[in-house]
Order: sequence, then C-alpha cells, then structure tokens
Amino acid sequence: MVAWARWCYRHRLVVVVLWVTALVGLGAVGGSAGTDYANVFSAPDTDSTRAGDLMEKAFPQRSGDTDTVVWKTARGSARDAAVRGRIEPVLAEIAGMKGVGEVAGPYAPGPEAAARISRDGRVAYAQITFTEQANEVSKSLVEDVVDTARAAARPGLRVELGGQAVARIQEPPAGTAEAVGIAAAAVVLFLAFGSLFAMLLPILTAVFAVGTGLLATMLLSHVTAVPEVAPLLGTLIGLGVGIDYALFIVTRHRRGILRGLDPEESAAQALDTSGRAVLFAGGTVCVALAGMLVMNMRFLDGVVIAASLTVVLSVLAALTLLPALLGPRVLSRRQRRRLAATGPEPDEPTGLAARWAAAVGRRPRTVALLAVAVMAALSLPLLSLRLGATDQGNHQESSTTRQAYDLLAEGFGPGFNGPLHVVVEKARPAATEALVERIRATEGVAHVGPATPSADGGTAVIQVVPTTSPQSAATDRLIDRLRADVLPRAGVDAHVGGVTAVFKDFATVTADRLPYFVGTIVVLGFLLLLVAFRSLVVPLTAAVMNLVAAAASFGVLVAVFQWGWGAEALGIAKEGPITAFLPVVMLSLLFGLSMDYQVFLVSRMHEEWVHTRDNARAVRVGLAETSRVINCAALIMICVFSAFVLSGDMEGATAGIGLAAAVALDAFVLRTALVPAAMRLLGRANWWLPPWLDRRLPHLAVEPRDAAPPAPEELEALVAAALGPAGPAPDPHAPDDACGSPEACAAQGACGAVDPLTARGDFSPYDPYDAAYAIDDEHYVPGLPAPQERGAHVVHGFIITPDGEPIHTVTMTLLSKSGRQLDRVSSLADGSYLLSAPAPGVYLLAATAPGYASKARHIMLGSGPLTYDLELLEAVGTGPML
Repeated sequence: MVAWARWCYRHRLVVVVLWVTALVGLGAVGGSAGTDYANVFSAPDTDSTRAGDLMEKAFPQRSGDTDTVVWKTARGSARDAAVRGRIEPVLAEIAGMKGVGEVAGPYAPGPEAAARISRDGRVAYAQITFTEQANEVSKSLVEDVVDTARAAARPGLRVELGGQAVARIQEPPAGTAEAVGIAAAAVVLFLAFGSLFAMLLPILTAVFAVGTGLLATMLLSHVTAVPEVAPLLGTLIGLGVGIDYALFIVTRHRRGILRGLDPEESAAQALDTSGRAVLFAGGTVCVALAGMLVMNMRFLDGVVIAASLTVVLSVLAALTLLPALLGPRVLSRRQRRRLAATGPEPDEPTGLAARWAAAVGRRPRTVALLAVAVMAALSLPLLSLRLGATDQGNHQESSTTRQAYDLLAEGFGPGFNGPLHVVVEKARPAATEALVERIRATEGVAHVGPATPSADGGTAVIQVVPTTSPQSAATDRLIDRLRADVLPRAGVDAHVGGVTAVFKDFATVTADRLPYFVGTIVVLGFLLLLVAFRSLVVPLTAAVMNLVAAAASFGVLVAVFQWGWGAEALGIAKEGPITAFLPVVMLSLLFGLSMDYQVFLVSRMHEEWVHTRDNARAVRVGLAETSRVINCAALIMICVFSAFVLSGDMEGATAGIGLAAAVALDAFVLRTALVPAAMRLLGRANWWLPPWLDRRLPHLAVEPRDAAPPAPEELEALVAAALGPAGPAPDPHAPDDACGSPEACAAQGACGAVDPLTARGDFSPYDPYDAAYAIDDEHYVPGLPAPQERGAHVVHGFIITPDGEPIHTVTMTLLSKSGRQLDRVSSLADGSYLLSAPAPGVYLLAATAPGYASKARHIMLGSGPLTYDLELLEAVGTGPML
C-alpha cells in the first residue's frame, strides 16, 4: 500500500490524466449509446407475472405505455357539444403524432367508449397508448402531447394528464439533488478543515467516481436489465461513500503533516492506515449489496450492479486519484504558518471528543441505557410497517399527474387508478361470462368491464375496478379473495394481473425472502469482521448494532411516510405504504455503511489493544481519535442523502430520508455511545478468540503492520551493553526476575518506586486522554498470570527529546535479565508508552527509533506501576547509546 501511494504521489499527472480520460471517454461513448433502462418489477413464479406474460402474447398492441388525458367541466356535461368540440380535435391531433399508437376517447360509439364518462357526466378521460414503454418514449413527444392537450383548457374546463411518460417530464432537472447535496457537504468539509483545497479533494474524488460509475451503468443497461431507479440509488450511495472515504484519508494526511512528516511520507502513511480501512470498508459495502442477489429478483440485480460499481470506483478513486492530489496545501495558510513557526504539534485528541470518550469510560452503563432507550423508542413504529407501492397519488398536489389522479378518483372511484386485469387462459365464452358475473358480485368490486377476447379467441381479459385505492390494504384483500375463492369456483384457468397486483406480489415475495436476505448479510458481515479483528464479540456486537440501526431507521420511515409525521415539512404530498423493494436496498446500503463506521472505530481500538492490552484505554483512545471524523463523515452523508428529497422521485426521497436517519442514529447514538459503552463493559472479552479458531482463520490486516522490531544484532548490542559482555552466561533455570520474589526485591531496595495504586484505587497520571485513568484488571497480557494475581506490573512513561518534544513510533522493548523479549510496543503520538511484565523484578528497557540513538536501561519493578521517561538524542554515529 505504501509503495502504491508513493507511485501515485510521484506520478500525479499520469494518474489525473488517466482519470480524466476515463471520464471523458465514457461520457462520449455513453452519450452516443444512450440508455436502455428497464423497470422489471414482476417477481418470478407469481400469479401477476403469469397474467402479464399471457397479456403480452395475446395483446401485443397494448405493450406500449398508456397515459391518460382527463378533463372536467365546471358546469354541464362532458358530452356537451362545446366541450366535445374542444376535446375531439385535440385527441385527433395527438393520435397523428409519430410515436403514438392509439387514442381511445369517450366519443366513439359503443358501451366501452361511453364508460369513459363519469355517471354525473362531469369527468371524462381518453387513453393514449404509445408505441414504446415510458422510459423509451422521447421527452419531446411527451411534451408535445401535454402541451397540445392542455391547450384545450379554458375557464370552466380543466384538462390534466397522468401516466408514467407524463411523470417523467415533471421531474426536476437532473442533478438538482446531487448539486444540493454536494454544496451542503462542501460547507461541512470547509468548516471541518478550514482549507478550500482540502474541502475540494473529497468532492472531486467523489464526483469522478460517481461520474464514471453512472456512465458505466448507462452502458451496462444495454447488456443487462438495469432499472431506471438504479442510477439514482447508485448516485446516492456513491456520493456518500465517495466523500466519506476521501475524508478519512485526507484527515489522516493532514494529521501526518501536522506531526512533522513531509507530504509524500504523510500521504504514504495515510494510505497505509486509513486507505486499508477504506479498502476493507468498500468491500463490506459490496458484500452487503451482493446480499440482494439472494432475493432472486431481476429488478434488484440491476440495482446491485449499479450501486456496487459506483462503490468500487469510489474506493479506486480514493486509493489512486486522491494520493495524486495530496500535498501540503491540505492545511490552511494559518496552519502552515504555525507549523513553520512552532514545529510539529502533538497528536492527541483534545476538546469535546476526548471529554466525551472519558465520560463514556466513567459511566458506560448510563450511556448504554440511554442509547438503548432512544433506539427502542424509534423502532416502535416498525411494527406498523406495510410494504406496497407508491403511485401518482403521492405526487405533489400542484403536478398535473396528481391532478389527473384525483379527477379520475372523483369521477370513477379511487380504485380506477389501479384496475386489475383478470386474464382467462383457454377462454370459453360461456364460462368467461359466468366469471364476469361472479366478479361483479364480489365484495370490494366497483365495476367490471366486459371480457375482451384476443384475436385467436384463446385468451380473454376482464378489467376489474376495486372500490378502494391501489395503495389500500382492502385492495390487497380483494386480490387475495379473487385468487383464493372467486376464480377457483368459476372452474376456469385465470390469473389476476395489472400494476396493482404486480406490486402486491412483489411486496409479498420481498417480505417472504427478507429474513433470508437479512441473515445472509449479517453472517457475511460477521465473518468479515471476525477475520479482520480476530474476535468473536466485536463482530457479534456489530451485527446486533446493525439490526438495531435498521429497526430504528425503518421506524422513522413508517412514522414519516406511512403516518405522515413531518411529511408536509419534507415536501411529501401524501402518506402511503413503503415501496416494496426499498427495504432490501436500504438494508444493503445501511449494513454496508454501518460496517464502515464500525471498521474505522474498532480498527483504532484494536490497534491500541494490540499495543497495550488494555481494553479500557483501547476503547477510550479509539473513540477519542475517531469520533470527530466519524461524526463529520456522518454529517456529510446526512446532507447528501437528505438532498434526494428534491429528486422528484418518491423512491429516491424515501431512500434518502431513511438512510439519512439511519446514518444519524448509527453515528451519533450507536458508534459514538452504545458501541464504546458496550465494549467498555465487556472488557477483555471483546478480543477473545478460541485458539483453535485463531489458527484456522486467514490473516487480513485492516491496520498496517506494527513497526518492525529492532534487528537481532541491535538488540544483542543493547543487551550486551547493558548487562556487560564479559558477564557470566545466564542460568537457564534461574527466574527471570532479578530478585526472585517481591520480598527479596523490596529488601534490596529495588522496588517501591510507585505505591501500589490499584490497591488504593488511586489514579495513574499515565493516560493523556483521561486524568481519571486507573490501572485495573484490564492490564492483561495473554500467557501471563491474571492481573489480580500479579498486581499492576507495568512500566509507562514518555519518550522525549532533550527539548521536551515527544517522539512517536519509538519501538519500546522489555527484556528479561537473560535477554528474552517479554513485551514490545510503539510509542504513541504524544510519546507515551506502556509495557507489561510478569512479576516484580529487574528488567531491561530498550528504545529504538529511526534517526535517534538507541538507548537501554535497567529498571526495577515492584508491586505497583513504574513511571519511567526516556530522552533520545538524534543519531550522530552508530551503535547503541547508554
């Protein structure tokens, strides 16, 4: 990773040119090829799918999109000559447009045409059938149809249009939601960094990733089924993770420069630390997205392709394009001047983050209980979740599609906007007519049209208008009644189809398969974290927290979109069921994003645990050093996701609000409060893994490897210089401690440098993050006696220069008198270290660091901790310095 970062940094022009070429090239190819999105909502092996297949074969002329022109008179009837004289020429003009296959109005002879005028005569409609599906009909044609139809309106005569093709031209200009989200993210980044250049880096990285992802998705739509909503969801997730991944790396790079590293070295370290976490986090998001394949739905397969491709490109951009753009200008001018004047600054968290980490460590039970109470309260509405479909009744009241929807409901009943199609296979006229009468007598049916036979007479279609709206639970019950009771008793082979039936079946299949999907992504996430952190409790905690976050976020969705709480403030016109496919998409994205934050948080805790074997410190330091950047990243995602309320797409708005709520709860409640509180309470159990499992698991490093230990010859020189090369050979049977026992050690005056603090419950001055740090049972090194048996046998202190400046990444080694290594750690950013010994006695403490003369000292440990500071001089020669 380091070599890769250095190559990108040194060949920045090549990297930037490659990315620009890829974006421009895909744009040119995609612009000429266009798109071929297909909304295949049907679920396989369902009754509505069978009905749709039969209709497509028997009535190919109805395969194009059908939209509606609706008009209402304030006085008189739609049959009046004045109204007819204005509407008929308009319908004739529309019928003559290229791309319009058929226009069926109310003024033609026959009962079917007469049925297109309401009983009171004030509302009438005409159906416009295009030759292509809605997403393929040119917007210019739809605009001509809308303009021509609405030109017939006059005072006392309203004309509105509805349908999928008409809805497309009402959408806000493409990029509105994205632009608002990026602008909000830019404000957050500028406030966080204080540098215009640093603010631009994450945004540029995300824009390149999302741009190439969208263009590649456009091309893929020609070779596989990609739904029209997939690019929107891909943009939503791509902007979120793209900006966040770059944010983590830029933050680490800034920290390195402030610590005195040159820009290239800082960029290499940033990629070797945060870059590894980004790579792992991106992989977890893709794994979570791939879990949607378990649902076995073509519609979701296209979403997986678009979203995964965008995430992969976001990771690639963060690991290639971003290093090429890094440099000293990530700091503001004031920071650069201060760095030049005062030198590197210590890298220890201060302020609110450190104080909050200390508070969580002091009162973990209180914090955990409050967080659980908040999440439980927000999860309660989930019990009312109802899956279904949104329609044009959920559009803004000012839109022509919503006006047409309301006029049809007023004139023909609420069920008219979602008619059912009963498709009779191997139709016999007598049996079909009997079926029509049975359906007409069924509860919940408002109107039944005559049976329409196919050209060969083998298939017939009966249109059924329910008494309730398409989104009503009563309409779902009517469909079940027809399938379970009415059709079987009629003795015919018939199926219930239509858009309403398709969405009901889609919701049913989704609900049935959802537990398998959730189980799959939970298990996959558990296995990934198990391998990464070599712990059973950490991935188990993450899985539980992900489920809690999902429950709370869906509770928010139910409250807003089903119950209507705050819907008006968010610009949501009408409450209704949650779109059937959104739970699957949102759970995939939510689990992936939650794993991101878990990886960034726990990887820092794990790094500290490996160095100190102190769980309390690991939790506190990890939270203090990552909470600020996690909260900043979450705030950016909230801005980006919330902006999709402006997308004009109900599914996009629902996903945006749901994901924004999920990220807010996940970052501000779970990862900042509940997770660290739980890990503090669990203690050493966080990092437990059965030895037999540890041996069998592959090794996957989220954090970079520790600093290389001193070379054997260097350690030998240090030991020889400290113990004396001419001394007697060590007795292999002698105990490692010099005194043999605490009593003997005390008698020699070698111990007692510090009182046994743990016996009195006093505080140690060691921890720079919390003055209330106590050495307790969590100072534990595997293979050593339990803390209560051995006491607090630790040595800690600071490594500094003669001027008092801390030295970080010093390798500190504790050796026995025979030269056996007992413990080894690297000093932290503030120069602090902590080593653990098996018992009181005399030990050798060795310090090595690049650019400094090595040093070794004898130390004497008693029954309490020992504070021991070391000064290192800059190297001017070779060999250890004593």
